[in-house]
Amino acid sequence: MSVPFAILRHATTDWNAQRRLQGLTDTPLNAAGEAEARTWRVPPPADGWTRLSSPLQRARRTAELLQPSASVIVDSALRETSFGTWEGHTVAELRERLGAAFIAAESKGLDFQPPGGESPRAAIARLGRWAASIAATRQPVVAVSHKAAIRALLALATGWDMMGRPPHRLDWRCLHFFSAHADGRVTVDRLNVPL
Repeated sequence: MSVPFAILRHATTDWNAQRRLQGLTDTPLNAAGEAEARTWRVPPPADGWTRLSSPLQRARRTAELLQPSASVIVDSALRETSFGTWEGHTVAELRERLGAAFIAAESKGLDFQPPGGESPRAAIARLGRWAASIAATRQPVVAVSHKAAIRALLALATGWDMMGRPPHRLDWRCLHFFSAHADGRVTVDRLNVPL
C-alpha cells in the first residue's frame, strides 16, 4: 500500500537571494519570504493533511504561514542536505576558489560530498527511511523541506543519478505530490502544483 504526500521548498531567505549554499545553517525567511508564504495555500485534498516541517526555521516558519491554524510537526528527516564547510558560499565563489577540485566534486553525482557535509546518496537513504515511516502511518502529509533534499527525493523516485539535468524541472514555488511505499520507495504523482 502506498500513501500520498506533498512536499514544497521553504520560502525565500536572504541567502537564497544571494545564491548562497545554506545547508544546515539556520537562516530565517526574509521579509519577501514571509510575504510570499502568507499568500500560499495548499490545494485540496492536501489542505487537510498532517503538516510536517524540517527543523530549520526557514522551513518551520513557511509551514506555519501556509495555514496558521494548523499545527506543525517537526521531523529531522526533512532537514536540508549539509554542505559542510561550503555553507555560506556561492557555487560561483567555490568554482573560482577551488577550481578543478570543485568541478571534480560536482561531477560525482550521487557521491558529491562537500568537506564535512552529506552526499546526495546519504540524503536519499535518509528520505527513503522517512518515506517508509510515512507509509507505515498510512497518514498523508504535507512537508516543508529544502531544495537539495527535494532533489534527493526526486532522485529516489526516478532513479536520477544527479548527473546532468534532472528528469523533471521543479518549480520551487509549487507543491510536488509523491507516494511513499512501505519499502522506502517513492513514486512521482504530480509535480509543480500551484499553491
